[in-house]
Amino acid sequence: MGVSVSASTAIIVAGLFFAFTTFYPVAANGLDRVTDAQHGMHERALQQQNTDFTVTNATFDTGTDTLTVTAENDGAVGLVAGDATLVVGNEYVDVGGEAADTTVDGDGDTDLWLGGEELVVDVDDTDLSTAIVGGETRVVLVVESGVRDAATVTEVS
Repeated sequence: MGVSVSASTAIIVAGLFFAFTTFYPVAANGLDRVTDAQHGMHERALQQQNTDFTVTNATFDTGTDTLTVTAENDGAVGLVAGDATLVVGNEYVDVGGEAADTTVDGDGDTDLWLGGEELVVDVDDTDLSTAIVGGETRVVLVVESGVRDAATVTEVS
């Protein structure tokens, strides 16, 4: 065996070593990212499975032009009231924004909506571009995990 065969063998071995040292971290990082993504997917599915609430009442007071939506958290997961979304007659209302006032069990200072507690969302009619007509307008309340519930608006004087 000559010098050229030994030199070419050394070059091939060095190339394989270099290829392995660049391939291994890429493969390990890819596997870590896939594992983290699967873990996050399972956590979101578990949170969605443990989330349950019911819109118990949706009324529009014609005297004060205020829409009041009441919901009861029946699930095992605590929710953030400001992260909820309210859809009134196909119009988006940001519950955490200035368009709506929220109270959790009568406390307007908290945003944490735990199991067994009642959330009340008040929206002034001037913040809505669609007219609320009793018996025809539906409200849909959606929380951060994607769980939703709907009710039909009733008018009160």
